[in-house]
Amino acid sequence: MAKQKGNGLQSSAGLMRYFDADKKAITFKPIYVLIAGIVIGLFVLIISYFYGTWPLTTV
Repeated sequence: MAKQKGNGLQSSAGLMRYFDADKKAITFKPIYVLIAGIVIGLFVLIISYFYGTWPLTTV
């Protein structure tokens, strides 16, 4: 019976460390990631337009 209690505590210790590490992580809302991707994409299109590489021409 003592081994069962020891195994239970040992296996739950790893879960506690996992959830503690998750609390310390930096998190972003998905909408912020989506907006950042759109802004960066538009920035790339604007820069490529000013450098003359967009739209590509076959002339």
